[in-house]
Amino acid sequence: MVEYSPFSRETAHNPFPVYKQLRDEAPVYHNEQVGFWALSRYEDVVAAHLDTDVFSSAQGVTIEGLDRGGPFLIIKDPPEHTLHRKIAARMFTPRRIGQLEPFIRATAADLLDKVRDQDRFDLVQDFSFRLPLDVISELIGIPADLRIRVHELSDRMAVRNEDMSPSEDVHYAGAELLSLLTGLVRERRKNPGEDVITLLMNTEVEDEDGTPRSLGDDELAMRFLELAFAGHETVAKLIPNGVIALSWYSDQRRELVADPTLIPGAVEEMLRWDPPSHYQGRWTLRDVELHGTLVPEGVRVILLTGAAVHDERKFPDPEYFDIHRDIDRHVSFGFGRHLCLGASLARLETKVAFEELLKRFPDFTFDETGVERHFSSNVRGLASLPLLVERPAAV
Repeated sequence: MVEYSPFSRETAHNPFPVYKQLRDEAPVYHNEQVGFWALSRYEDVVAAHLDTDVFSSAQGVTIEGLDRGGPFLIIKDPPEHTLHRKIAARMFTPRRIGQLEPFIRATAADLLDKVRDQDRFDLVQDFSFRLPLDVISELIGIPADLRIRVHELSDRMAVRNEDMSPSEDVHYAGAELLSLLTGLVRERRKNPGEDVITLLMNTEVEDEDGTPRSLGDDELAMRFLELAFAGHETVAKLIPNGVIALSWYSDQRRELVADPTLIPGAVEEMLRWDPPSHYQGRWTLRDVELHGTLVPEGVRVILLTGAAVHDERKFPDPEYFDIHRDIDRHVSFGFGRHLCLGASLARLETKVAFEELLKRFPDFTFDETGVERHFSSNVRGLASLPLLVERPAAV
């Protein structure tokens, strides 16, 4: 009988065999000990994302429920979600994102040039977390001298023990990060800039009775926190996952080196092959029956993105990494109302990252003995990936 817990270290290392068991044997899975249900087939995950009348986000999107009751956009349902999403969407217009591309490329080039002459460097520490961190910080206005601290605190907030319990450090890190960001909001009140937080500061919202008002410092700090965390953690995890794929499938890496126009398609396949977020939590608002199993009202259901994007019913030969795969849609950035606001920015960052990486390092492998995994709530990725650069032999 299949057993699944996303907090098992063995499962976190390689969840895909368990995902297949779930899809084949228990597409509606119930973990009685922990207290959650799980959907693993692609069509079921998509349908649940779209059915907000049954599958609510308002009780938090993690299994352990620490985010329940928070002010984050991702855990709001309509109509409150609709209003705040319209406001937040102003930060990610095509024009604003397009204007960031020169900065993204210059940042990626600078980071990689610093390690260009090295035969070994840590892809995560030297590149993959720094690039999106600098980009989102530029967008929302986090000063350069605070960015590493923001990343460290974000990482500590996401760590979970194998029994799913957070350590005390999670609360300390969250409190310190919120205090830091609240200070930035107050500073921005005194000295408005051209950044997103200033934009939000000057945007009116309506209370339930229709009364217009501005966002308070606490609300702005929470939006700051949400953007700072989600705005760099996704790409920071996606780039190393993509590098592993291109190390294992070196023939496809050589194709990308020869024809960089294939990189956008490769990014889509990276998102499918090993997405940064492997599940999104929901809460049932009424009973629902799927595959002959009744899921009751008032329970936690997790939508297994990582399993859905490897569903053979949707993606033939899903374990194979194929930069030419025709992907009409996938759920790696969520779906429906909760489609990630920064999805287009994340795609652009990852595309530029691999354009610049492959330009400088067309041949590479990695040191498996030095790989370290980051164990967090619902973000899956690496804390360290030692990249070994292969250079042409001297003649």
